[in-house]
Amino acid sequence: MSTYLAAAAEGGGGIFNMIWPFILMFAVFYFLLIRPQQKKQKQRSSLLSQLKKGDKISTIGGLHGTIVELTDDTVVLRVNDTTKLTFERSAINTVITSAPAASAE
Repeated sequence: MSTYLAAAAEGGGGIFNMIWPFILMFAVFYFLLIRPQQKKQKQRSSLLSQLKKGDKISTIGGLHGTIVELTDDTVVLRVNDTTKLTFERSAINTVITSAPAASAE
């Protein structure tokens, strides 16, 4: 009977020893994958919410243009003097140059 108690006492930390690698693995995934992706998504939504008329942008497909009109979902770009194209707001990749802020008089 004392052998049984000694074996039970030795195996008492077994659950913690089995769970510890999973906790460590989750922490590594969080700091290397999940957290940077959330930060990148936050920056992208900030970029898309700060768009304004006159910004020169580049789309995901590589098209460059100037914003002429904005709605909640779409953006109308002027590509040259006569061509205007409509894109989803989410298709914007980067802002190349931002339009100067309107001066308040």
